[in-house]
Amino acid sequence: MVRTVVAGLDGSSESRAAAEWAAREAKLRGLPLKIVNVWEPVPDPMAQAPLLGAETQQHWSERIPRETAEGLRLRHPGVEVTVEQQTGGAAEVLTKNAEDAELLVLGSRGLSGLGGFMVGSVGLSVIAHCERPVVLVRAGEQAADEHEADPAGIPSAATPFKPVVLGLDPHSPDDTVIGFAFETAARRGTGVRAVYGWNLPPYYVYGLSADPYLHDEIARQQAAVLTEVLKPWRQKFPDVEVTEAPASGSAGNQLVDAARDACLVVVGRRVRRSPLGAHIGPVAHAVLHHAGAPVAVVAHN
Repeated sequence: MVRTVVAGLDGSSESRAAAEWAAREAKLRGLPLKIVNVWEPVPDPMAQAPLLGAETQQHWSERIPRETAEGLRLRHPGVEVTVEQQTGGAAEVLTKNAEDAELLVLGSRGLSGLGGFMVGSVGLSVIAHCERPVVLVRAGEQAADEHEADPAGIPSAATPFKPVVLGLDPHSPDDTVIGFAFETAARRGTGVRAVYGWNLPPYYVYGLSADPYLHDEIARQQAAVLTEVLKPWRQKFPDVEVTEAPASGSAGNQLVDAARDACLVVVGRRVRRSPLGAHIGPVAHAVLHHAGAPVAVVAHN
């Protein structure tokens, strides 16, 4: 079976941005793109309301997906684009479609306001239960945003890609997450910036006041661990420039800062098969809601 890049479309500006990102990714991977439009049934009394009449329902369930696909085919020649309209809960349907996908791409407005919270809840639920990589793209994301500015300082999709930022804990690395970041960078001809936020063990705190050099020594040790973990990946991807960025402090905050100059931020999520709760981890949660660049959440065991 040929895998596809799948994008969820609900007609919102963020889902349109996600579809555009997905089309660009499909072209880079040489894969077809499947647009999934989910129609959630409404209770019978609400279905009688004028706003949800037959004309409006047909517009949302047929015209918008069709026109979106037509536009994608024009803007991304060579990419095979199909549309599937499915009924059910958005989170469940999208998670099901991701099972046979190379990756799933969704739009996100974060948690700003009631509408943003509702969109965010779908994305969080999908990420928490999906075992394939999920990429979240914000409204207004443009191809040029992923590239370096041109010599005149003007955004351009013709310049090299910005680096891929990888959130990495070298004390519990996972090849699936690291491999996704390096493959993404290689596909774009760019580098990987490995961000590692570490915290001092509680028993070192008092020692620091007595020994001002202790912090520097711990920093060197942590940097050495990161270098060792990345060593085989440098050998496997010799054309990918690797920048190591270990620093004391919150990993989430450091990744959000690094996202300002990234084409994509890659973070991991440990698979938990409990049906309850959105278990995505505090670092991934912080990055998803505050990073300006697209974010890929890669599930791992």
